[in-house]
Formats: sequence, C-alpha cells, structure tokens
Amino acid sequence: MAVAFPVSIKTEKVQGGPDIVVYYPVVHHLENKQAEHSMNRAIVNETQHLINTLIGDIPTTLTSMLGTYEIKNNQRNVLSLSLANYGYHDHAAHGMTYINSLTFDSKTGKQYQLADLFKPGSAYVGRLSQLIKEQIAHRNILLLNDFKQIRPNQDFYIADKTLVIYFQLYEITPYAFGFPMFPISVYDLQDIIREDGPLEKMAVNN
Repeated sequence: MAVAFPVSIKTEKVQGGPDIVVYYPVVHHLENKQAEHSMNRAIVNETQHLINTLIGDIPTTLTSMLGTYEIKNNQRNVLSLSLANYGYHDHAAHGMTYINSLTFDSKTGKQYQLADLFKPGSAYVGRLSQLIKEQIAHRNILLLNDFKQIRPNQDFYIADKTLVIYFQLYEITPYAFGFPMFPISVYDLQDIIREDGPLEKMAVNN
C-alpha cells in the first residue's frame, strides 16, 4: 500500500478592516493539481458563504468578524476541516458564530457529503439519530424541542476513527450550550459504512 502523506496546508486571510479578518486554509504542493484546485475552490466558496451569512444575518451593521479554521483529519488521503466565523452586529445581545465543515479525498479532490460515507440504501439517518438520542440522554443535554432525527445532510467532520455529527447554535439547544457535538466511533457504524469511503479508511488498523 502506498504511503498517504498529510496534505500541506498554508493560511491565507481576507481583511476588511482592523476588526474584520478571516483566516482560511489553502491546500498546496499536491501532485494532483486538479484535486488541489477543486479543494481550494470549495474552501474559498465555503469561506465566502460564511461571510455572506454573517453579513446578512441581522439587518444592522456588522462591527467585527473573525474567521478561523481547524484541521480535524489529515491522514490516509482524508482531509477534514472546519471553518468557523464569528461576527458581532451593532447593538446585538451577543455575537453569532457559524461552523461549516468540509471533508475531501485528498487524492482526487472529491468532497464528501454525509450520505457518501455510507452504503447506498443504508438507513444511516435513523442509525445516527438513535446514537445521538442515546448521547443526549446520557449527557443530560438541554434541548429546545424534542429531538427526532438529523437532516440527511447534517453537519459533520471526521477526526481519526471518529465521525462527529454536530448542530449549529440554536438548532437543537439554547445558545448558551454552544455547538452540540456528538462523536461516534467508526466501529459503531462498520456494518453500514461505504467500503471505498473515508470512514472505511479510518477503520483499518494499520
């Protein structure tokens, strides 16, 4: 098996003033330049989407913005990262943060959606929802409403041998709770994960 080296990442930034700055990752030095271009285009598009969301979120002046990122997984040809953008609007009770994550096959540049991680036809929504319900009960998480199930394209990232499903602020919990994160071991999903997908790569012990 060929060695899958980590992807090289550098940081770029967009600055619109002393209190408005967004840092974002750029993939570079890949052998497959088409894959590199595809991933960087997706990252830039998502970075701009987060900026647009914050600017248009409240009809008042945006006084500050800080965009950051975290690399969650960079091994076995799976690159998973999270982009976080915090903004504060004039006279708002508090600032607002959004997190969006992107997961790629770093050899081909393919971007994965949640459904792509599982076998076609598998009831992954119900399976993940049940595991999340169990965590909600065990962790005594305060909900805004009864939790029924995740969206088919629910936010997620991959961190080593863990799939992390998460929700935005106010999506299922009060603001003070922050971002509800639900780590799920790949071994708890092994019977439904796609054989050629990123979770299968994480599950292999080598």
